[in-house]
Amino acid sequence: MKRVELVVVGAGVIGLSTAVVLAEALPLCRVTMVADRFSPNTTSDGAAGILHMAQFPDIPVERQTRWFKDSFDHLLAIAQSDQAPDAGVMLTSGCQIFREVPAQKVPFWSELVLGFRLLTKRELKRFPEHCFGQAFTTLKCECVWYLPWLEKRFRKAGGEVQHRTVNDLQELGRSYDIIVNCSGLRAKALAGDEQVYPVRGQVLKVRAPWISHFIRDSDGKTYIYPGVHSVTVGGTRQEGGRRHEVDPADSESILRRCGLLEPSLAKGKVLAEWVGLRPGRRNPRVEREALAMEGVGHRVPLVHNYGHGGAGVTLSWGTALDTLGLVKQCLHEMPLQARL
Repeated sequence: MKRVELVVVGAGVIGLSTAVVLAEALPLCRVTMVADRFSPNTTSDGAAGILHMAQFPDIPVERQTRWFKDSFDHLLAIAQSDQAPDAGVMLTSGCQIFREVPAQKVPFWSELVLGFRLLTKRELKRFPEHCFGQAFTTLKCECVWYLPWLEKRFRKAGGEVQHRTVNDLQELGRSYDIIVNCSGLRAKALAGDEQVYPVRGQVLKVRAPWISHFIRDSDGKTYIYPGVHSVTVGGTRQEGGRRHEVDPADSESILRRCGLLEPSLAKGKVLAEWVGLRPGRRNPRVEREALAMEGVGHRVPLVHNYGHGGAGVTLSWGTALDTLGLVKQCLHEMPLQARL
């Protein structure tokens, strides 16, 4: 029997999650993942990896809630298993603090994390520049371990990997029955999506083992996230920024801002500095269309899953499951001979 050939473009946390979900759910299909960069050289590898998100403006809250819940439940199961150390997934508790009381004191994801509550006045005294806060337990996923763990799971499910650059989706349409585009920032060129833009992020890894609880300023630019072997402190969110080099001024600003929230960081040792360009978009694009093949006269199903910005880890498994549903729709609509 001829197997349906699926190709996933991209090997960051979105691409790998999608490839695993497809390979495990569709054993009669052959799933190939194609990318020019794999861990530890993807943007995802530098992600702080904390499950938290701001609400996207044009996607129904119900859909965003499902994405968050599916990802949280998936990673929570790993965190509570013997695979947690290998996958780099852990539970983490801490707080998010605000300089002004937000219009929405209780976010839509409050019932999806663990133990959500508001900070007391006594707790807020620790942060004199802030007047409101939320405490909760969430998950931290360190992609330098998680991505290789996912790739092993993908290969175990029969997935195939190709390390090469894709310059045009047309070239894939000649070899594959369905294309799944998880190319992140490169979707601007590959899919002609002018809504995609780079968001430059810079973080530092600090050795400070006495810090055990995370602190996040609600502006999303100042945060302290304890991890397995180091503390991630950040950050920057420079829309349109394209510089891959570490900026010493940004590092200085990060340490100063984080030091105001956690003075003991001054005793920490900076282990590494990292810069990455996140795939920014007003809303993630999780939808399907058909790619018209030039000079051939037929169309190849094309499913998109990209544009998550800083919420890649947070939504990765949820949008992968949505992508699976879209691929199943494509399979159902394919001519019978193409599925045999």
